[in-house]
Parts: sequence; structure tokens; C-alpha cells
Amino acid sequence: MEPPLVLPRGGRVPWQDLLLAVSLLTLWNPPTTAQVTVESVPPSATEGKDVLLQVHNLPRDTGRFSWFKGATTEENRRIVSYIVDVRVIIPGPAHSGRETVYPNGSLLFRNITLNDTGYYTLQIVDRNYEVAQVTGRLRIFQPLAQPTLHASNTTVTEDKDSMVLTCSTSNPEVSIGWLFNGQSLKLMERMTLSQDNSTLTIRPVRKEDAGNYQCEVSNPGDSRKSDPVMLAVSYEGSTTGFPVGSIVGITVGVLVGLALVATLGCLLLRTRTGRASGWRDLRELCCPAPKPRHGPTSSSKSQDSLPGPTTAIPIYQFPQVLGAAETQDSRWGQEPQPVPENQL
Repeated sequence: MEPPLVLPRGGRVPWQDLLLAVSLLTLWNPPTTAQVTVESVPPSATEGKDVLLQVHNLPRDTGRFSWFKGATTEENRRIVSYIVDVRVIIPGPAHSGRETVYPNGSLLFRNITLNDTGYYTLQIVDRNYEVAQVTGRLRIFQPLAQPTLHASNTTVTEDKDSMVLTCSTSNPEVSIGWLFNGQSLKLMERMTLSQDNSTLTIRPVRKEDAGNYQCEVSNPGDSRKSDPVMLAVSYEGSTTGFPVGSIVGITVGVLVGLALVATLGCLLLRTRTGRASGWRDLRELCCPAPKPRHGPTSSSKSQDSLPGPTTAIPIYQFPQVLGAAETQDSRWGQEPQPVPENQL
């Protein structure tokens, strides 16, 4: 067995005493206070909106805090002060009447203006009169006007013409983006943008380029879109914007429709004509028109009035004519009767 370790007087070596002291210091050291921060809500705002400088992790032992406009804590730049224990608000020389302070240290700006843009400093004084400060920033932008989109031509021929779209805006320092049919435009190798993105050129135009185009201007606080401009792409040999095959199909369909209408009209006309002819034949069959007679009326008919061998005789007249002929023949076969003397 190894001999027991011989300790110096006191039972500990010097480096062990040092290690124990450091360990105890680490064990009993209180946690570090969270850092105070200031956040702008929203991060960027448009003129006329409300913005909050929100404070995070305000120390619990804060006795008083003050807001200053700018990166300094000069008295003439003081906006407002707040005494925590008595909840007293003390406006400063830089207070405009649009600022509201809250017990958690946050500062609200109402109806913000472009002049409110810049840095703001929060000064914190604890109950031991120790002073700390933190800075926040407001970013205010002018409201954007609607941009205008102009096209060099809205009807172009595929694989022949080019098109240039120009986005115009009255607002400086804005970003310009492009939309196609309501979605972000995906640039093709046939498309080029100017350096500031205000001009879009498509060379040459293809059929898949047909649709609605818009430009959008934006800054960190606002964005606006132009009215859509519709691009129609026609095809070589066609001025209607439709493919040649579609035009031929439409033409054939129209011609077939006209042919069907004409055929139906002819059938209806023939049907009506056939009905009229049938009624006329039936009327002549039932009610024949009387034939004009010449000379005095006689009880007997002459041989000339009889129908010839080639004349068509209606069936209903045949017995009458036959009877008349038999009567005439019987008269021709009789001998003349003597005339009575009293009639002479």
C-alpha cells in the first residue's frame, strides 16, 4: 500500500484553499440582471400612424426614468420623466403633447410625423441613484403614392415584337418590384430590368407572356401597386391574338352552323309547300270550278259538249255524263210524233 499523503500544517495545501474560495464565490454570486432594451413597434412606420418605443427588462429598483430626444440627456431635450414610487409624470421641454409614457418605461407616439424620425434615449435612475441609459430609434416614412405603369404596346406579335414597361413614381428612395397575374414576376432570359428596376423589357415576346402586369413600390413602412396593364400576344398571320388553328376551327364551326340552318330552312319550306299543294288538289277534287257556257240553255247537250276520248273525267261526274248520253241516244232512236190539229 502507498503511504498516506502527508498534509502540511493546517491540513490543506494553498492551491486547494484558492480553489475552494473560487467555487464558493461562483455558487453564491447572484444572477446577472437582464439587459434593458428598447424596441420600436412597428420597426418602421408611415407618417400619421402610432408608434411605440417599448422597453424590455426595466429594473425593479428603478426610482425614476426619463426620455430624451436624441442621443444626449440634456435638459432641453427631455420629453418626459416618470417617478415610479409616486407615479408622477413630469413633461419636459421637448414634449409635443403627442407622447404618452407608461409605468413599464415605454413611450407611445401618436400621429407620428417625419420630424419624429431619429434616436431617443431612456435614462434610468435606481433607488441608489445609480444611472444607466439605453437608446432606441424611430424610422418614419412618407406615405407612398400609387405608381403608374406605362406599356410601349399592349398588343404585340409573338417572336417578332418587343415590349417595354415603365414604372413611374413620385416617391424617392423606394424599391420597385414587378408582378405578373398577381404573383411575383419570374424573370426569364428574354427579360431585362434597368438598374433601378423601373423599366422592364421583354425581347422577343412569347405567347406565355400574355397577361396582366403590375409594378409595386415599397419602403420599410408602406407599399403600393399600380393598376394592371394587360398584354395581348397575337400570332404571325393573325391580328386577333388567337392561334391560326383556333381561327380555322372557329370558321369551320360557323360555316357548318350556317349550312345546318340553311338545310333546316329548306326542309321547313318544302314541308309548307307540300301542305299547300295537297290542300289545293283536295279542293279541286271536291269542288271543281264551273266551266263557262256559250249560247242558250238547252235541256239536251250537244255532241260537242261531251268530253272527248282524251279528256279526263272525274269519277263523280261519270254517271251523270253517261246518263245524259243515254238520254240523247234514246231521243235519236224515236220516230217523230204527229202534232195535234188543235195546236196548228
